[in-house]
Amino acid sequence: MPHLLSTGDDEGVVKLWDPRKPDAIRSYTQHFDFISDFLWLQDKKQLVATSGDGTLSVMDVRSTKTEPFAQSEDQEDELLSVLAIKGGTKVVVGTQLGILSIFNREKGWGDCVDRVPGHPHSIDALCALPSSYPSAHSTILTGSSDGLVRVVELLPTRLVGVVADHGGFPIERIAVDRGGQGRWVGSVGHDEVLRMTDLKDVFEDEEPGAEGKGGDDRDSSDEEEKGGDEEEDADGKEDALGQQLAGLKRAKSEDEGGDDEDGKESVVNEKDDSDAEDSDAPKPQKKKRKKEKDALSGKAKKGKNEVEADSSFFSGL
Repeated sequence: MPHLLSTGDDEGVVKLWDPRKPDAIRSYTQHFDFISDFLWLQDKKQLVATSGDGTLSVMDVRSTKTEPFAQSEDQEDELLSVLAIKGGTKVVVGTQLGILSIFNREKGWGDCVDRVPGHPHSIDALCALPSSYPSAHSTILTGSSDGLVRVVELLPTRLVGVVADHGGFPIERIAVDRGGQGRWVGSVGHDEVLRMTDLKDVFEDEEPGAEGKGGDDRDSSDEEEKGGDEEEDADGKEDALGQQLAGLKRAKSEDEGGDDEDGKESVVNEKDDSDAEDSDAPKPQKKKRKKEKDALSGKAKKGKNEVEADSSFFSGL
């Protein structure tokens, strides 16, 4: 609202103010402990307040009633910070125990629908990422009492990393420049220092790592493909080498057989040995033959019967 602001005090009183008037326009007293944070819902013109009494309340500023539009049940923990995510459909609340409580506006404000643990200390401040980042609708910045500003992705939950460190001093507030659309995030804490962090540098440092990881995967896949090609080339070379060896063996066999066709047939086909033995012509000695065969010695096959001829029988004739 252009001429409306709100305040919350240590007694749990919420007041609406118009700077043009000296007194508060309206006061709400539904809380009995300190008011820790506010969230403005533009679509419904509603103001959400979190309190140390463990509850949050929703006030419709257009109504003249001093009672809240809705109030949650006791969450049994101090509620310290509040932020809208998922286009305003869900609300995240930081607690004293380091748990992020998620409320679904469609299901009402009675109780949270999910709890996300993980922070070792209280979550005192919450801030949204600029919409220029792809995951801005579900990624938030959290400021904890341990002095660390973290980037947390919700639904699904994942700790992206640490953005800033205040040296162990609790963080009170986090804000992004240019109405939440800039690249710089400022955080203040008990160390009395305003720390400015370039979000673009932080996320660009992570993106190249992811790309590098992907590049490693691509390199490994290329190496695998290259290795596969090398294996195929090796297989092809082995096949070619085998063929060459087979050709050399055949050529060697032909060379060793000489010009004698009977000798060649004896090397290539052992079944034709009987035909070679029937020949009376003298046969030259072959390199690979163990001994010279006598045409009248050995076994002569005639069908299934075998006749043994002794050479000494013919020597006396």
